[in-house]
Amino acid sequence: MSTISEHRTIRRYSGRDIAPELLSRLLEEAGRTQTMGNLQLYSVVVTRSAEGKAALSPLHFAQPMVTEAAVVLTVCADFRRTSRWAECRRATPGYDNALSCLNAMTDALLYTQTLSIVAEREGLGVCFLGTTIYQPLSIIKALRLPRLVFPVATLTMGWPAEEPPLSDRLPVGAYVHEEVYHDPTEADIDAYYGAKEALEVNREFVRINGKETLAQVFTDLRYTRKDNEAMSRTLIEALRHQGFIE
Repeated sequence: MSTISEHRTIRRYSGRDIAPELLSRLLEEAGRTQTMGNLQLYSVVVTRSAEGKAALSPLHFAQPMVTEAAVVLTVCADFRRTSRWAECRRATPGYDNALSCLNAMTDALLYTQTLSIVAEREGLGVCFLGTTIYQPLSIIKALRLPRLVFPVATLTMGWPAEEPPLSDRLPVGAYVHEEVYHDPTEADIDAYYGAKEALEVNREFVRINGKETLAQVFTDLRYTRKDNEAMSRTLIEALRHQGFIE
């Protein structure tokens, strides 16, 4: 892949391994991404073994790419390393708080995106797993993450065994605002979402789920209030467990 405009999420991989030298180079190159205070507030846990992938699989709802990818990369917000650096240099760290957590999460997500781009440049395929923050305590336990380290994102990575079509995207006017935020009117919503809703694949998605609109599929089935609130409680519990909030 040559440009970000050609990005495809890859969920099916060949059995070919990623050479350790290539993966190491990509992990290092991604380290040039933007970072708060030049502190690089992230760490990456690389899972190569079949046993490790099998342990992570149920924590990502048994999505098949977790066990089929060459590697699974769990990117973590990490203030543990920086705090240990401070302690070892006669400094007093104060990073067990919500602001530090947000800074580290931002760093981790920036790194994740940059790693995706450099991997795709080499012809590798990646899939971003948003499920990482759904069961964080289980991932923390599986990967033995210490205090002030929190799993933020997971990438499955390998050589593609598919070339899926490009996913649809909203028009740029839906998310770019000049000078101040423009609260969308109903007419704006029609303009922003009309093409997405008119796609045959999405019309079929609505039909098979017995709904009237695509939005109802998302609110009533895919990302419900009940599930969001339950996972929010789990997320807060995990943040407390890792020392970022009281």
